[in-house]
Parts: sequence; structure tokens; C-alpha cells
Amino acid sequence: MMLKIQRALISCWDKTGLPELAAVLQKYGVEIISSGGTATFLQEQGIPVTTVESITGYPEILDGRVKTLHPAIHGAILATDQPHHQQQLKDAGIQPVQLVVVNLYPFVQEAIRKNLPIDQAIEYIDIGGPAMLRAAAKNYRFTLPLHRPEMYEPFIRLLEQHEGSIPEDFRIEMARQVFFYTAWYDGMIQQYFSQKQGDTGLPAQQALFLERQAELRYGENPHQRAAFYVPFNQSTRGMAHIRQLWGKQLSFNNYVDVAAAYQLVAEFDKAAVAIIKHTNPCGVALDDASLLRAYQKALQGDPVSAFGGIVALNRVVDEATASEMSRLFLECIIAPGFDPGALKALQRKKNVRLLELPIEHVREQKWDWKQLPGAFLIQNADNMPEDFRNWKVVTETPVDEALWKELIFAWKVVKHVKSNAIVLAKGEEVYGVGAGQMSRVDAVELAIQKAQKAGRQLQGMVLASDAFFPFRDGIDLAARHGVIAVIQPGGSVRDAETIQAANEHKMAMVFTGTRHFKH
Repeated sequence: MMLKIQRALISCWDKTGLPELAAVLQKYGVEIISSGGTATFLQEQGIPVTTVESITGYPEILDGRVKTLHPAIHGAILATDQPHHQQQLKDAGIQPVQLVVVNLYPFVQEAIRKNLPIDQAIEYIDIGGPAMLRAAAKNYRFTLPLHRPEMYEPFIRLLEQHEGSIPEDFRIEMARQVFFYTAWYDGMIQQYFSQKQGDTGLPAQQALFLERQAELRYGENPHQRAAFYVPFNQSTRGMAHIRQLWGKQLSFNNYVDVAAAYQLVAEFDKAAVAIIKHTNPCGVALDDASLLRAYQKALQGDPVSAFGGIVALNRVVDEATASEMSRLFLECIIAPGFDPGALKALQRKKNVRLLELPIEHVREQKWDWKQLPGAFLIQNADNMPEDFRNWKVVTETPVDEALWKELIFAWKVVKHVKSNAIVLAKGEEVYGVGAGQMSRVDAVELAIQKAQKAGRQLQGMVLASDAFFPFRDGIDLAARHGVIAVIQPGGSVRDAETIQAANEHKMAMVFTGTRHFKH
């Protein structure tokens, strides 16, 4: 069913695109009703306007809080073609409105982002705007709502295509978007009040509003459907701002692995490279100056597993590093940027995906969400600054400055390995990783096997464990293969036994007091 647009109500905070929209409406003989600043703006553009006051017979009151909340307005928006509706309009002298163009007071931009006090913030809570939009959306068969300037262009295209009328499928789509938008708007207000009540932790109610940015070919497996969603209408930092420079569409698993890899290299100030397979690092290394050397050292960590992996770098990629990476099949490379020569070198590989994202966008993650069947878990992201002052050397063997550097590196890496997690490192390079094992001693054994398979010289390694050692067996095994220092949270009932084992092997051991499980 087509809807002929004859009367339009326009009331917008954001005046973007209004002159062009109004000019097209004027071309098709549409009467424009408006109020306040919008009416003044349109009149200054030479657009004839019928004022809301002339329709309602009442001036704006309460400092503009009440303008459109009147039967003459809402009756015009909500009326259907039912005979008794039409008779009531006729008796009241009301003419129906077929188009409502309204965008809301900028509560997020003004109240939330500027952190206004409540008495100022409430003036940015729109009442009449949502009421008109929801009324038009409810009555989509007879009234069309437009709530964002981005919608004007497709509306104008359809209006001209159908000579002043709009098809029903477009009206339904706009109605759907309005109900989502007004729910989001109210959700942002609710979150603001929660924060002002001091509820900055885990609020009693949590709203989550997302919009689909891309449909994916499939999910974790080909039989699963998937899409990439980002926070709606918010300029928050994070993966929503990732920019793909080259390569085919990202897969579900690519997104997960890329995020894991980039969060890992974001831990470091030095040039850092991480190679990830199935969210676990198979190679990580730092270098004081050279990104190329960092990549080469990371690759030595597990060159077999690196094939088809994800590479993250915390520096702009230069041509030399890119040329070296191009020698190996890689799924994705993510970095803060790519030099022109680096792009040229990597674009010779048609299957690699090149991704650009400022490193800060993954350093400031606030929440970690996990979905359960029919429920969610929400926690603070595991990115609090480490307080090295609380770390304790618990063994007879001391820790010198060089060894501290090695232990800190291993500790930052193990945080990004699936538990049970063990990382072996030397020279700020990962030598071996034991990830996702059911027992900690198995994780130690796996990490040693990985290091041996890569041909690494094990003597002088340090070991990081994401949680405490429940028994001394892991320490004994590590000592037999050349580990000279261990960093772990401590906290086991058998800590004394573990410390004794380290002392027997003349190993240094540090307790951090912080656990880093990653499930």
C-alpha cells in the first residue's frame, strides 16, 4: 500500500539535511508543520511553515517542555482510515499527518559525554520527540517516521520515484528502527542515572544495544550463521573501529583471534609482535627498536603453528617487516598502520587480511561479557595495572634487574593464554606455551615439548603460571629442563612445598598475589 505524503511535522535538534528535505517536500505540495527553533530555521531558508501553535491553539509552555503534547498533534499522527477515526478528526478540526521528521535532544552528546550534573542533564531528556516518533511508528500504515538525517536521502529517492508517495515496506523498516532507537535513547538515560547514583560497577540493570556492521560467511563452523555487531550510535573505542585495508571478508574466528592478538601486544611499550592460533599465542617477542627482529624472534617460538596464524604488531609495519611476513601464509595481520611499501609487499598475497586499528582501542576495554544459555556473565576486563610493589620474592635465590625484566614479560604474556596456562620465556621471547590443559603439570610438560620441538636452548628460561602450583611436580619438571625462575600468583595450601622445591633447585620464585585465569 502506498502512502501519499500531504502533511509533514518537522521538529529536529540536528538541522543537517533539513533544507534539502523541506525543498523536496515543498516541490510535492506537502504542508510543513513545525515549532520552535526548527520553524525559525526553515523560515530563514525560505520554506513556508505552519506553526504548531497555530494547530494546537496553545503557545509553548514550561520553557518549551510542552509544545507538541496535544491531541491536535497526536491525533493527526495516530489516526487510521477507520470511519470513526476520520469522523473524530473532522469533528475536532484535525487534519492527518503522514510524515513525522523528528530527532531527539542530544542526551548522549551533551549530558553523558560532558558529564553534566543531573539538574543540567535532565534538560536534554526529550519527551515530546520520542512520543511523536513512537506514535508514527505504531501507525506506520498511515504515518512515516524519520529520526536520523541519514534517512532523508532514501526517503527523497522513494518520494520522487513514486511521485509523492512512499511504499509500505519502507515505512515498516523506519518504524522498526524508531522503536530500537527510542529504546536505546531511554537506555542511555537509565545508564546515566545509574552512574550518578554511584553505581559505576555492575549496575542492577544492564542494557545492551547493538547494530549489525557486517554479516559473516558463517560462524565458528560452516553450519553456523554469524554477524559482527558494534555498539549502537556510540563513538566508543574498540574493535568497532577496525579498518580492513586488504583481503577477503573476515570470518567469525578471525575476529576472535585478531582481538586476542592485539590485546596481547598492547601490553608492551617496546616493539612487540604476537602470533596467535585459536586465541592462544604460539610466538611473542619484544625488541628495543626493530619490529623486524621482534617478528623474527616471535616466529621462532613455534614456526610450525605460526602457519595460517594471526599476527599482531604494536608499531606501524615497515617494508622490511612486511617482506619477511609475506614469506609465510598468514590469515590476518593487524597493526596501528602500514607504510606504503609494507602495503605493497603484503598485497601480493591475495588471501592475507590487513587490518588497521589504533592500539589504544584495545587498551581501554572496560567490560568482559560471556554468554551462557539464556543468561550473561559480566565482569571487569582483566586489564588493571600490575602493582609490582606487592610482588614478593619467596625463595632464597634473589631476582636481579635482568631477571625481573624476563619475569615481567612472561607474566604479561601468560595472562593471554587459556588456562591452565604456562609460558616459558627467555630474552623477552616466548620459548614454549602450554595452554588449556586440565592439569598444571601437563601444561608445563606441553610448554617444554613446544620449546624443544622449536629447537630452543632451554637452559636459563623463566616460567610464568597464570595460577598457583597445587603441587611441586610442575616446579621439579621445570627445573630439570633448565628453568631458573618462576613467577606465579601463590595462594596454594602447598605454597611452602613449592617454595621448598624451588630452593632445592636454586630457582628464584616470585609471588604476584594476582591470578590471571582465562577461560
